[in-house]
Order: sequence, then C-alpha cells, then structure tokens
Amino acid sequence: MTLGISGFAESVYRAMLADPTGGVQELAVRLGATEKQIRHALDQLADLALLTDDDAGGGVRVVRPTVGLGALLARAEAEMLERQRQLAAARDAIAAIALEQGRQSQREKSVRLEGIDAVRARLEDLSRGARVECVSLNPRNAQTSDAKAASSRLNEQMMARDVQLRCIYQESCRNEPALVSYARWLTALGGHLRTVSTVPMLAIVYDREVALLPLDPANSRLGALEVRSPGVVAAVLALFAELWSSAVPFGDAAPVDANGLDPQNRQMLELLAGGQTDEMASRKLGVSLRTARRMAADLMERLQARSRFQAGVEAARRGWI
Repeated sequence: MTLGISGFAESVYRAMLADPTGGVQELAVRLGATEKQIRHALDQLADLALLTDDDAGGGVRVVRPTVGLGALLARAEAEMLERQRQLAAARDAIAAIALEQGRQSQREKSVRLEGIDAVRARLEDLSRGARVECVSLNPRNAQTSDAKAASSRLNEQMMARDVQLRCIYQESCRNEPALVSYARWLTALGGHLRTVSTVPMLAIVYDREVALLPLDPANSRLGALEVRSPGVVAAVLALFAELWSSAVPFGDAAPVDANGLDPQNRQMLELLAGGQTDEMASRKLGVSLRTARRMAADLMERLQARSRFQAGVEAARRGWI
C-alpha cells in the first residue's frame, strides 16, 4: 500500500481491523515485534487519522478503511492533480510563446533560428559564453547520432570551465546503447544526468538568462526560438526543476514502488487512464510501438482488465496511480 503508510504500520492496521480488542502486547506477540515498534506504528496510524480516541473505552479505536484510507486516497489524488496542474501550466506557458513567436519577437527579445545548421551555430556561441550552468530537457526523438556528436565537444568545453551541466533524458534512453555510452561519458566528466518517463519537449537554458525552444517540438531540425524574456526563461526552469526533483540519477536503477511499478509503467497506466492510444503512448514514452503494446498488455494482464481504458480505471481504483 502507498498513501504514506509503511509496510509494518499497514500490518498493525490490518491486525487491529481483524481484532479491535487486542492491545499493544497482543499486537506485538501476533506480529512478532517489540512493543516499541508497535507503539511507533500506532503513532504513525494516528498521525494519518487511521486511529481515533475511543470515548467509551478510553483507548483508541481503529477507523474503517472506507473512511480512513478513503481520506488518504483523496488527499493523494488532490496532490497529484495539483502537481499535474502546475506542470500543465508550465507547458502551456512555453507552448504559448512558441506559437506567438513572430508577433512577440521584439517585445519578448526573441530570435528565430531557421534550420538545424543555424541552431547548431548559435548553440556553439551560447556554449562558449556560458559562465555558470547549462540545463536541458532531452526528449527521445531529438537524440540522433549527429546531434550527440555536435553537442559532445561543446559540453566538454563547458565542463572544462567548471560550468555545471544538468540534463534530463527519457527513461527509454537507457535501452539505447549509444545513448548509454554518451551518458556514461558525460557523467564521468562531471555532468549530472537524470531520467524521467516523459520529457515534453526539447529545451536548453544557459545561465538562467537565455532559452532555446524548438519551432516545432515534433521536429527539432526545423529550427529554434532563442528567448531572453525573464518570464519565459523562468517557466522553462520551473518545468525543469519539477521534472528534476522526481527524476532518477543515471546509474541508479529506476525505483519500483510497492505495487511493482517503475516510473515508466506508472506513466503508461496514467496514459491508459486518460484514453491515450498505444501510438500516442509510444511517442510520449519514447519507445517503439511494439514496446508500448507489450507494456499495455502486461499491465492489462496484471490488472485482469479487458481493455486499456479499463486497466487505467482499475489502476486508479487500486491506488496504483
């Protein structure tokens, strides 16, 4: 179970539901634990409002799951929705600037860079002038061999000047040998690299002053928009910080939760619950269509669901997402 309840506290809670009359000593004997461990678990359950004072008996009374766990689930869902709202707001801010690039050019101090050659030339100038840091969002569709070759020398030069490099890649990149090799090289030089299930778009920010955003998120070779507007740069950095906080450092195994789900599988369940097709899920996760279909089929089998949407609904009902 998730919802902030430890595994041992859950065992205590289940034991109290089965026999509400048992005291601390009886619980300790039944669960093979010390009384100190039982009392610590009871404190945690009380903090989560799963125990309440028993006015009649003077002790404590266990709260029914439909009430206590329902309240915890509602709070967790509210927190998840708020986080999704914040991410959506940041993405909308970036998309709005990209769509209004021509009209906003002077007011927002933006420059349109047409074509991949113009972008790479500008990247070289900005990398050479970087003083403190460079952060980047790197979706799977932008990780071509020529892009990595072009950026390797620039990244090496920046780190040689003690410019901090922080990069977010998609989890699916861990399955690509060339990208794994590049990531190991980058981290060995002192770069910091983490992965998340989905990266919404390509973005690079130098020294918290200038951001490069693609003209078309689906095709970075068409060109980019160089933006120096403080509001836009702040929006990109907010999105980066939000993703960075939950990302997995390269070299670490992706964490698996109590339900046996890694971040990529949880993201797939959220996409299924939202009615996304296998094709859309494969693009967002940066995996092949065949892999997306296999992931969906495996999750459906685990959830005993007959459709992808039913799998998403059942996962939400069980508290998996």
